[in-house]
Order: sequence, then C-alpha cells, then structure tokens
Amino acid sequence: MNIAVAVLLVLLALRNLTSLCSGDEYGRLLVPMTLVHDASASGAYCLDGSLPAYHMNRGFGAGARNWILQFEGGGWCNDISSCHERAKTRRGSTLYMNKLEVFSGILNNNASLNPDFYNWNRVKIRYCDGASFAGDSKFDDGSSVLYFRGQRIWEAIVNDLLPKGLGQAHKALLSGCSAGGLSAFIHCEGFTRMLPGNASVKCLSDAGFFMDVRDISSNYTMRSFFEKLVSLQGVEKNLNVYCTNQLVNPKLCIFPQHSLQYIRTPFFILNSAYDVYQINHTLVPPSSDLLGHWKHCKLDPANCNSTQLDILQGFRRDMLGAMISFFRYSTRGGMFINSCFAHCQSESQDTWFGVDSPRIHKKTIAEAVGDWYFSRSISKHIDCPYPCDTSCHNLVPAV
Repeated sequence: MNIAVAVLLVLLALRNLTSLCSGDEYGRLLVPMTLVHDASASGAYCLDGSLPAYHMNRGFGAGARNWILQFEGGGWCNDISSCHERAKTRRGSTLYMNKLEVFSGILNNNASLNPDFYNWNRVKIRYCDGASFAGDSKFDDGSSVLYFRGQRIWEAIVNDLLPKGLGQAHKALLSGCSAGGLSAFIHCEGFTRMLPGNASVKCLSDAGFFMDVRDISSNYTMRSFFEKLVSLQGVEKNLNVYCTNQLVNPKLCIFPQHSLQYIRTPFFILNSAYDVYQINHTLVPPSSDLLGHWKHCKLDPANCNSTQLDILQGFRRDMLGAMISFFRYSTRGGMFINSCFAHCQSESQDTWFGVDSPRIHKKTIAEAVGDWYFSRSISKHIDCPYPCDTSCHNLVPAV
C-alpha cells in the first residue's frame, strides 16, 4: 500500500468517526448513548432489568455551563401484561434502543435552527420504565420480574450528570415531550432542589398537559388508566406532596391540571388545544366509538361534522379552563397553546423553528420559549380556535 492510499484511508476513517459523533450525510446531529453503570447500586433498572441511559451533546462558548435535560416520551404501561410486552421493546429496555439519537429542534446544536439553546449542554433521557420516570415498585411472581423504577432512574441519571458539569450549572431547563412532558410536571420541583441555589432553573412541558375529563361516552377513561398506572408502579409517593395532601383521591395528582398550582419553579406549557393523542385516547378512546363514527374525523379534522367539531371545541375550552389561573396569575409562567392537530412540537425541527413553523402572533415556538426563558417579554400565547390557523403542521394520527 503506497503512502497516498494509506493517507486516504486514514482520512476516510476520521470522516466516518466524525460523522458518527456529530452528524451524518444529511447534516443531522447524531449523539451516542451513555449507559449509567452506577445505576445498579440504587436498583435503578429499566422494566427488564437493563441499565438506564441518556444521550449528551456538550455545550460550548457562552452555553458551556447551561443545561437542557429532555425526557423522552412514549406512553405508559398500567398492567402486568402490557408491561411485560413493553419490556421486550425499546420502551422498556435499553437493549433494544438505537445507540445513536438524532438531536433536532430544541436539542439542535445549530444556531440558525435553535437560536437560544444551541450551545447548551443538551441531554436526552431515554424512557424505559413506563410511568413517566415516577414509579418505585417491583413485580416478581417467581417466574418473571418487572422493575418499576422510574424515580430511581431519574435520580441515577441526574447523579451521573452532576459531576459532569450539571452540578455547576448557571442555567437549566428541564423539558420533555408527551409522557416525558408529564415527567417535566412531576419532577420540576425536585430538579430545582437538586441544582445549585444560584442556578436559574425552569421547566417546559411539550404535549404533557393530559386532561382529566370525561370522554364522549361520559366515562373517565384516562382517569381510570392513570389510576391503575399509579397503583401498579408505586407512583403516588413521588407525586407533588402538596397536591396529594389536598385531593380526596391523591392519584389524580398525576394530572397537571390538579398539580400545576403547586409548582413554584417557572414553567412553560407547550400544547396543542386539539392534541391528537388526547383526541384518540382521552376524548374519543376506542371504547367510546365502537362503531367508528369518529374514524374519518380523527384522520382529518376537515372530515368532522358540526357535532364533532362542537365536541372538539368543547375539549379546547376545557383545556384552556384548566389553565386559566396559570394564564392570569402566574407571573413567571409561559405558554404556547396552538390550534394544530399535533402532538409534540419541540423536538421536530419543522415545528420548533423553521421558515414555515407554526406561529401565534407571528412568534414561532422557539421564539416564544426563548422570550419566556430569558425574560425578553411576556410569553403567553393562545391561538384562535380551529380552523383559523394556517401555519399549522397537522399530523395524521393512527386510529
């Protein structure tokens, strides 16, 4: 092999290594997984007993001592059967997870795509417990074991990050999407206590404001689901203690509408008023639409009849009603409640910050969140009702 060929091979190898650590042929940021090896000391296991994990991309420049921690979402399991099935997938085991994760949206390291947080330390916390990082229990019937250790996973990951610079953070933002957005509500206050007293700590929930309301059959389907989840995985003791001391049914404190008033850390709520997950599982769950009258409406809001549109507008009113005190009286809170048929908008580049991203009052989501975090202006944005917003990226949900 001549010297020129050898040099070329070395350069190609270096390019591939750089691609692995920082991007791919499409310019996407790919971040490798970090297993938390010390987690076993505290019994912090995924459902199947595997070690928990996160992905971290280091900050730089002025953002070197600022941190974003982003909870991954992915639903829940609230009975032994569904948790066993989940344990055999990437939602319950790090063994099945991709070892590289794409960082986009709020996790992007490009200033033109994420202007306020691009140079922060950005961490994606992988979700493998099935209870929004809040359970602390265990199932063992002698033939199989399930670890419900979400709370311990959360604590083990924070403890792993503290000596890596989180313990000297100047600014921090705890965020999450969907089930991870619910995690942000649950763990916001605890996260503040874990960091230095002089750190600026704030929290953001994306598509995590799950509603405790009746479905179209007048049943509390989502309430029943979450009550079983809280009981199975031992979640109640990790819910907001001020809330659980007040409610007759403390399990309901898993719903943000009941616990939000007890959160003192500055909070930003990003949610669609017509969240497609909640339309499919809270408002019109399969059990309430056995004949499929809502099928076409759920696939495309343009197919909804007048009665169905009235019900959707009622859900929007209920959501805004549940947030009204937060909107009126929270001096340090922010919100972006748009009228898109969407679910999770902070991790996707096209909805977070782009030429055609969703807007309210000409503000993108990224700009609204940045205005709130850095106190540039009051950032409480509520969209007009569907179908007035032409900037939406409506998603087609699975029915």
